[in-house]
Amino acid sequence: MNEIPFRILIVDDEPNICSGLAMGLAGDRFVIATASDASEACALFRRTPYHLVITDLRMPGPSSGLDLIRDIKHESPETLILVVTAHGTLETAVEAMRLGAHDYIAKPVDLPMLRLQVAKAMEHHRLREENRRLRDRLASAGEFPEMIGHSATIHEVFTRIRQVADTDLPILIQGESGTGKELIAQAIHSLSGRRQGPFVAANVGALPESLIESELFGYEKGAFSGANRQKPGWFEMAQGGTLFLDEVGEMALKTQVDLLRVLEQHELRRLGGEALIPLDIRLVTATHREIDELVAEGKLREDLYYRLKVVTLRVPSLRERREDIPPLVTHFLHRACARQHRESKQVAGAAMRMLCDYSWPGNVRQLRNCMDVLAVTVEGPTIHARDLPPELCSTPSREIPTLEESLREAERAAILTALARCNNHRERTARLLGISIRTLQYKMSRLSLH
Repeated sequence: MNEIPFRILIVDDEPNICSGLAMGLAGDRFVIATASDASEACALFRRTPYHLVITDLRMPGPSSGLDLIRDIKHESPETLILVVTAHGTLETAVEAMRLGAHDYIAKPVDLPMLRLQVAKAMEHHRLREENRRLRDRLASAGEFPEMIGHSATIHEVFTRIRQVADTDLPILIQGESGTGKELIAQAIHSLSGRRQGPFVAANVGALPESLIESELFGYEKGAFSGANRQKPGWFEMAQGGTLFLDEVGEMALKTQVDLLRVLEQHELRRLGGEALIPLDIRLVTATHREIDELVAEGKLREDLYYRLKVVTLRVPSLRERREDIPPLVTHFLHRACARQHRESKQVAGAAMRMLCDYSWPGNVRQLRNCMDVLAVTVEGPTIHARDLPPELCSTPSREIPTLEESLREAERAAILTALARCNNHRERTARLLGISIRTLQYKMSRLSLH
């Protein structure tokens, strides 16, 4: 891929100085633009990203050079700024440095000195880009290259993955849709002793009941109408590796019986077949529902529940780890721009605050899709609050709790009230609430009620 040219914006109210500096720096390595005041410079900057801005401090109009520095650094912190100043305004040059200017040069401008300063700015930019690429390579070589986050809650998930990955224990992953349950299953597989084997992922909730058994266990030729060839199922395809079944709670009860038998006997028989096929797989399942509630509602067999829920791993929703939103935004936006062959973009402070305040009901998947859209619909180098989708621009969602947050608080209050009435006797509390003691213990653990 060709390297993006180093872009320079020269800002001065004297046309001769603008043209003279542009001619003095002209070369194949640069793309140069000029502006006569801060307003014109800001308008140009919003349309095109510049790596270096060379600006005078004293300019006509309501905005000064210092205002321009402040605006550019707010919109694009990584842009380098070189101040051109007369000897009488040295104190102002110091103030410009405090606002984020990279360096300054005195008038009258010495062209060799200016070229040297520009060369230093280019080298600074090159080193910063190399460091960024190195960080990206290190991240991609890490244990969890696609799972971005620094929050305590996501690091608890990372720790849990490390603890259980190199075992053959069945794992149940619970979390809302879009939280990245399949990514976690992939991380478990990549850290396990089965990493050289296949990783097979299937969403059992997306298939009708009439197809699920043939997809799970495979079939022989002639097993049913339309079966004109032999076909292995997901279990066979995962031999020696990991099988990930998403939305396992959506399976029909009959299929649950067949699945239980396979898990207990470690062998299966294809539909329409006679031979028993030994299995060597590691099973990871997932659901967006509370699995105890599925059992209580009779939608999941209790014996299968115990087979699946040997190790449980809970994935936090995005609103439970809001501090991870800025790095996720940066990661997804950078990746989307590269994939769509767009120049890199950044998010202005006000827009980032709105992204952090939004509840993200679709979680990480929704955030990723949002960045994919913004990468192609925003033309300038910076994404502003006005560029965000309408649903993100309404009243900040933190002021209005989500339905799940409201139900969670109501559930917590009901359990605490019942515990107080029953003098913390858990069996009586469970009876009072109309749930099993196991469900009560699970809910207390989930709500951190110890």
